[in-house]
Amino acid sequence: MTIPNLISLLRMIFVPLFVISILDGRPGRALTVFVLAGLSDALDGFIARVWKQQSALGLYLDPAADKLLLVSAYVVLAIPNLHQGLTIPAWISALVVTRDIVIVIVVVILHLAAGATRFPPSPFSKVNTVVQVAGVIVVLLSGVHAGFEGPATAMVFVVAASTLGSGVDYIYRTSRMSLPR
Repeated sequence: MTIPNLISLLRMIFVPLFVISILDGRPGRALTVFVLAGLSDALDGFIARVWKQQSALGLYLDPAADKLLLVSAYVVLAIPNLHQGLTIPAWISALVVTRDIVIVIVVVILHLAAGATRFPPSPFSKVNTVVQVAGVIVVLLSGVHAGFEGPATAMVFVVAASTLGSGVDYIYRTSRMSLPR
């Protein structure tokens, strides 16, 4: 168990704290928890690279923690009247969640059927993650400051475009993979 893996586990613990903050009508606290979770993602990656603490477990744990946090955020922030500020359109949340589910299913199938074990994220996928995180932050800010509703609306459409583009890129890259035999 490495330090980055412990930090990834901590990020998973942030998920219920984030959801509870939304349910309790505390957008400021939800924003703080979400930002701390995002910073923990950057920190675990930095520690893994600099201190050479990459591990097989971390290859799965880190993206799982990211997916859990983002999927939870996009689901709860799409429920009307559940929180203050902009409600993410349901179709955008469905797009974000569906992309992640498809990626997980494809990874499992490729692993089971062809023994593939390496699924490095593309640069487009990394940008998409940053865009999705920024989207959640701006939506949460719209619940704290009324002036953020316009930027939040624009940002969720940027999230939709980025998610679609990343999904198409993922399909293209997967179709060109050379798999072990």
